[in-house]
Parts: sequence; structure tokens; C-alpha cells
Amino acid sequence: MLTAIGQLATVIIGVPSIIYFAIQLREQNRERRQAAVNALTEQWGELTKALHENAEFTAVYLRGVQSFHDLDAVSKLRFSAFQNRFFKNFEGMYYSRREGILNTELWDEIDRTMSDFLAYQGIQEWWKTRRHWHTEAFARVVDGIITRGTKPTAYSTYDLEQVVPPKDT
Repeated sequence: MLTAIGQLATVIIGVPSIIYFAIQLREQNRERRQAAVNALTEQWGELTKALHENAEFTAVYLRGVQSFHDLDAVSKLRFSAFQNRFFKNFEGMYYSRREGILNTELWDEIDRTMSDFLAYQGIQEWWKTRRHWHTEAFARVVDGIITRGTKPTAYSTYDLEQVVPPKDT
């Protein structure tokens, strides 16, 4: 009888403790996810600064999305360095999704963004030269997006034919 009372007391005390622990753990996971999303958002903002703070690079970028192969060597290097950072950011987001940090809604937004960029010939040309710099799992995601054959529309309201190469100095 004493043993049964002891076991009952353990259950009465232990179950609420387990529930409290589970609630705390869930809250910590939610905070961890939010911190990760905030960090990814900050990284994205820092990355895209190059496009709105430097008109010369913006012109390189807009020419590069049309044709990576047609860029001069210096512009290829600048475009490639930017795309590498861009796609490493996407790759980080992909792994955050796989680990359950990013929910489906956020990943779908990222997928649509990648689809917009990857629809352009120049980015596809660049990807072929740097695919091997990424994990095979992420490379399959990018290849799958390219295979969809999305029509390039992200810059469809821009007159890309008016983007001029930099003047020789």
C-alpha cells in the first residue's frame, strides 16, 4: 500500500513537471526558429545592398542575368562572387527548411524567389560553372527549379536592353 501511495505521489508531482518541461522546450524551439529566421532576413538584406547601393554593380548584375558568358572577366568575377553569396544564402535557407526551422510557407516564398532568378539565362549559365561549389542535395533543388522552365519575369518591366556596359577607363 505504501508503495502504491509513493508511486501515485511520484505521478502527481512528476507529470506536471514533465508538462512544464515540454512547454519550456517548445517555447525555446519557437524562439530558436524565430532567431534563425531573423538572421536569414538580416543576411538577405545585407546581400541585396550591393544591388541598391552601387549603380555600377547593378548594371553588371542586370547584364549578367541576360548572359553570364557575355560579361567581361572583371564583371564575371563580380557577378559570380555575388551569385555565390546569393546561392549560399539560399542553401542555408534550404537546410534551415530541412531542419524544420523554416516552415512551409517561408520555404515556398524562397522557392518562388529562386524560381524568379533561375529563370534567367545568365544565372543558369553561371550555375553551370559553380554548381559543384554546393551540396548535391541543394544542387538537385536548383536543378529542379531550372527544369521547370519558368518564364523570366522578375525584371520584365525593366528595359534590360538599355543596360550599358561600363565605360573603359
